[in-house]
Amino acid sequence: MARRGRGRFITVEGLEGAGKTSCLEAIAAALRMAGEPEPLFTREPGGTPFGEALRSVLLDPQYQGMTAEAEALTVFAARADHLTRVIRPTLEAGRWVVCDRFTDATYAYQGGGRGLGDRRVAELEAWVHGGFGPDRTLLLDVEPDVGRARIATRGAHADRFEQEQDAFFRAARAAYHRRAAAEPGRFRIVDANRPAAEVAAQVRHEIEALLGHGGTA
Repeated sequence: MARRGRGRFITVEGLEGAGKTSCLEAIAAALRMAGEPEPLFTREPGGTPFGEALRSVLLDPQYQGMTAEAEALTVFAARADHLTRVIRPTLEAGRWVVCDRFTDATYAYQGGGRGLGDRRVAELEAWVHGGFGPDRTLLLDVEPDVGRARIATRGAHADRFEQEQDAFFRAARAAYHRRAAAEPGRFRIVDANRPAAEVAAQVRHEIEALLGHGGTA
């Protein structure tokens, strides 16, 4: 069983088309099988009415050309509200929180993809987080062309980030890899180029290991 007291904070990261929705479903299944209480599933940007409003702006193609600085500040404004109103209180109540993207995405998308670099993101992280961070991060690692091909099959109108070119996603992916290399104890890299069933199996294994049901937590 999970430790008593504060809940655990799990984040799922990856490029567009990495399969985060399927990953979240696999996490939920693993926790149910382990007899854990239903976690809170949330997302970034978003998670609160204010955060969801800012998410709409960030994804809207009419704001193409927004600066990296404006993007990063907007993401962290949503994150500050999310942490205060949702994530921290839920964890303190002893419930797990599973978040679709978190600050590693800012390092990847704004720091890497937009070329803002790590220093500015780290300054905002220190201000907003105050030393807080995920217990485990599952990085769904996908080749940009594979992710883009999956997005194309959805048939939905592409958002502002989904419209980016391969150079953006290659830079974002490299930033994700740097984050994972810097914090190997927190990150688990999942090869998301594989079939969905294989990816889900690894995700379930990682959650079982975190629970202490096998593997290395």
